[in-house]
Amino acid sequence: MRQTLKNDLLTVEIDSFGAELQSITSNTTHYSYLWHGDKTYWGRRSPVLFPLVGSVWNGKYRMDGKEFALGQHGFARDREFTVVEDCPEDEAWFCLEADDSTLELYPRRFRLEIGYRLQGERITVMWRVSNLDDKPMAFHIGAHPAFNYPEFNAADPVHAYVLFDRQEIATQRIAEKGCVGDGEFAVSLDSEHMLPLTGETFEHNALILADSQVRRVSLLDKARRPYLSLLFNAPLVGLWAPSPSAPFMCVEPWWGRCDRAGFEGDFSEREYTNIIAPGETFRAQYMIIIEDV
Repeated sequence: MRQTLKNDLLTVEIDSFGAELQSITSNTTHYSYLWHGDKTYWGRRSPVLFPLVGSVWNGKYRMDGKEFALGQHGFARDREFTVVEDCPEDEAWFCLEADDSTLELYPRRFRLEIGYRLQGERITVMWRVSNLDDKPMAFHIGAHPAFNYPEFNAADPVHAYVLFDRQEIATQRIAEKGCVGDGEFAVSLDSEHMLPLTGETFEHNALILADSQVRRVSLLDKARRPYLSLLFNAPLVGLWAPSPSAPFMCVEPWWGRCDRAGFEGDFSEREYTNIIAPGETFRAQYMIIIEDV
């Protein structure tokens, strides 16, 4: 089921399947900022990652002394959410609760609520994770929105630019089996402290900026004009595109991260894991700002 938020500037659509953002469109220019999900490159648009961000070593993790198999980024993105009917006029909310099928993959009873608020040129994405179990709950949650490059041409040497709120950036890298290796590597920025996005930017998979290095990521077109920014207080943010010819890139605030290569400990011992007690609720949010409306 599709839900629509609209004001004078923007129209935003969200699908109840995965509670996934489907489109962000300018009401004036009709330009679509969000990737449209063409499977030629990547069949998703803005999935929510829960209860896992990234991959677990060898596709398995441990909890309560047992081993479970769980694919990359968890299962919430592939579940039908219930639409919450009683919402403020400028918001849309969706809810997913644990059931027998989720308990086979992840042995905790939970409630995941995902909300979207449209105010002017700003879209706030809100998450509430509640522990309905009688045991502590370890989990990850993350965003994975994909944003189009304006006037994309695969032959261009630079497709767009990224501007961070600091001048020196280091990245962790995927080493093997979708998991990170040791060490960090400097990200090469140009003379204006921007990251040019080229066909080679993601040749080593995602760039993973850890330990709250940045709080704002802005996307600029080929003429270095800003068109979109993300604000967040997440401990990590991932930048990714699936191929050199993809006409978009993802900016992904994460409260969690894939395993370190070789990790075989309990889920609760994974780096950047959130843990809430029975009856507690974890809250997080990030904001998308459309700069050129």
